[in-house]
Amino acid sequence: MSSLNNRQKQLIFDYCFGLAPEQEITEAEALIKSNEEATEIISSLKSALTPLDSFAPDDCPDDLVESTIFRLNNAARSSQMRLEQLLASEQVRTNRSFWWNFSRVAAAAVVIIAVMGVYFAPLRFMRQKSWQKRCEMQLGQVFKGFSNYVADHDGRQPSVATKAGSPWWKVSYPGEENYSNTRHIWLLVKGDYVSPDNFVCPGKSQGRALQLDTSQVKNYNDFPARRYITYSFRIMCDKKRLANAGQKVLMSDSNPIFETLPQDYSKPLRIQLSKKLFNSNSTNHNGRGQNVLFWDGSHAFKKTRRFGVGQDDIFTLKNTQIYKGTELPSCETDAFLAP
Repeated sequence: MSSLNNRQKQLIFDYCFGLAPEQEITEAEALIKSNEEATEIISSLKSALTPLDSFAPDDCPDDLVESTIFRLNNAARSSQMRLEQLLASEQVRTNRSFWWNFSRVAAAAVVIIAVMGVYFAPLRFMRQKSWQKRCEMQLGQVFKGFSNYVADHDGRQPSVATKAGSPWWKVSYPGEENYSNTRHIWLLVKGDYVSPDNFVCPGKSQGRALQLDTSQVKNYNDFPARRYITYSFRIMCDKKRLANAGQKVLMSDSNPIFETLPQDYSKPLRIQLSKKLFNSNSTNHNGRGQNVLFWDGSHAFKKTRRFGVGQDDIFTLKNTQIYKGTELPSCETDAFLAP
C-alpha cells in the first residue's frame, strides 16, 4: 500500500516539473528526503525525462497536449481484467515465440496503465496549474494596458457614459446604450492597449479567444459575446482612480453568481443568493479559487473570495441578497466585481 496520499503525490509531481509554488518547495524537498516512496517517484520521473534533455525547449502546442491527455485518459479507463482477457485469447491462438514477444508488449501496457492510474490525477492537476499561471500572466497584461490607458487619459480609468440604473449585466448588448460593465474595459481592446485574447481565462472551457483585426474591433462597442470575456471587473463608485488603492481588488476570474444570465435582454434579471452562490469560488478554475488582480498591479491565486480586515466578499454587495443587475456599491470599501 502506498505510504503517500494523493496530495503528496501531486506535490512530488509538481516539484519535479517545477510547478510547485514557492511555499510548497520546502515541503516537497523534506518529503523526498524522509520518504522512500517519494524518493523512488522523483528518481523514476527524472530518469524518464532524461531523454528530453537533448531537445531544445519549446512551447507544446495546445492541440498536442489535449490529444495526449485524451489518449492517456482512455488508457487509464481500460481495466486490467480486459487486458488479461486479451492476453488469454492471444495465448490460445499464437505460438510460443510470438507469445513471448507479445507478453513483453503487454507487460509494458500493464505498466503504462498502472502508472497512469497513479499519475493521471497529477497530470490533470499539472494542466490546471499551467492554466492558472497563464491566467496570472493575462492579468498582468491587462494591468499593463490599463495603466497605459490611465497615463494617456489624465489619470482616469477607461469608462463610458452610463445612466443611473443601467443594467451592468448585459454583456454584448447590441444597442447604443451602455448596458454592461464590460463596455468600460472594451476601451482597452478598442484602443489597442490590450489584446482581446487576454480576456479569456485558459481554464474556462466555454471561453473563446476573439479573432478580430484592429479595423474590425473599432466597429464594436462591447465584447461581441460573453464567451469572449471570462473575467469580472470592479464596479466603481466613480470613474477616478481609487484613493489609496493599494491592495484593493480591480479584477478577477468570473463571478460565479452570474454564470447563468438571460439570453433575451428584454427579460428582467433576478438572482437570489443561496448558500452555494454565497460560498462558491469562480468556475474558471473548477472552483479551486480565483486569480485576483489588485490595483497596485500585483496578482495572486486566492482560494478565498473574501479580503481585508472586514473580510469583504468581492463577488457580492454588502447587505444585498437579491440582484437585479442595476445595483452599485455604496462605498469604495465594498468591492464588487461584475460581468
